[in-house]
Amino acid sequence: MKFKLLFILSFIFFVQINAQSYIFGKISSEDLTEVPSVTVINMRTNEQVLTNRDGHFMVSGREGDILRFFKSGYDRIDRKVSKENVESPMNVQLTRAAQLIAEVEIKKGLSGDLKIDSKTLNQPAKVQKLKAEINAYLKQKSDPRILAARPGQFVQPKGQGFSVGKVKNKWDDLDFENYLAYALGEQYFADLKIEKPFINHFIKYVLAGGFERQKILKYGFVSDGDLMRFQNSVLMRISSYRAPQTQK
Repeated sequence: MKFKLLFILSFIFFVQINAQSYIFGKISSEDLTEVPSVTVINMRTNEQVLTNRDGHFMVSGREGDILRFFKSGYDRIDRKVSKENVESPMNVQLTRAAQLIAEVEIKKGLSGDLKIDSKTLNQPAKVQKLKAEINAYLKQKSDPRILAARPGQFVQPKGQGFSVGKVKNKWDDLDFENYLAYALGEQYFADLKIEKPFINHFIKYVLAGGFERQKILKYGFVSDGDLMRFQNSVLMRISSYRAPQTQK
């Protein structure tokens, strides 16, 4: 009788320990605005979900699990699931990543004072000559080897620009693959359990699933929206991907 009772208690304890539970939560920005399409990954189970348009998410987990939150344009954050997070929603706040602001040149306008404006507009002959020589020097073509990127360095163009007539593609698929690997970083693929030698192979696999990139190749430019589209495609293709063990 005692043995039977002990067996029942042990079974109940085992079920409670291994019972499936879910972590609910909401993700907001610094100004308390809901953040949609944030990737949430349970580092123990490797399960991944995206927040809905209201910033809410639900992922299976338990106390002690590590949840990772990341989205393009925001700093990545890890949170350990506590007992309170299992019993009540988890609130997570993301911080926007620091971005460099392009330098803006402010030109001096007319003041309305004839003496001041005459000095600004009618510069001395020596100053005008010096400026003319500098402009002539800047117009000279530089040696391409000076401006070329260093081996292994990838340079993202500043924008789409403007062109007249038929536009020739600035990129091919290999350029796009290299940029994705550079922009997302090795840690992003490591979190997906993609080993470094197979990063480009995995990117090719995702692109082969019908990822629209005609405009990207045409202008050689990737927007934040394009990166988000690619990450969504990754989530849909990762489960069917099997990295080869040997590379021919």
